[in-house]
Amino acid sequence: MLNLRQIQPSDIRVCYDLKYGKKADLAWMAYNGPYFGDPILSIDAFDSKTRSRVNDPHYKLITVNAQIVGEVSAYWVDGDLKKWLEVGILIYQKVNWGKGMSSLALSQWLRELFVSHPDIAHIGLATWSGNPAMMRVGEKSGMTKEGTIRQVRYWQGSYYDSVKYGVLRHEL
Repeated sequence: MLNLRQIQPSDIRVCYDLKYGKKADLAWMAYNGPYFGDPILSIDAFDSKTRSRVNDPHYKLITVNAQIVGEVSAYWVDGDLKKWLEVGILIYQKVNWGKGMSSLALSQWLRELFVSHPDIAHIGLATWSGNPAMMRVGEKSGMTKEGTIRQVRYWQGSYYDSVKYGVLRHEL
């Protein structure tokens, strides 16, 4: 059974091991905005970053049968106005990809966010054309492809498109 739940301090080490540590395969780093060149975090840096998310309603863990498999997040694009919300999703290990859990988790996350933010009309997701699996996840979750910014993501000597998805409250 798939669930989304708040992160607890006791989850931090488990998440680190799955995302960057001894149990990590790091395959996700090739698809999760690799053009930004984000580093592999140390346990101390990860602990500091993740501890601030313990009570953050815009950050949850994805669990399947009570085992942590990934995370969902949301952030305000428009700052204090808080009318433009974007989401993210990450399944930590490649062994869990292609099983439908991303689209289930994203669908649930979108519904939760619309309930907790009754005044917003739209939720968005940004990805890139080098991640066709995430494009399918957006579509399977009820999102519509809203735009393509062509040839703006540069990775390993090639340009890729930035791709935007969105869903309106009444579409879920």
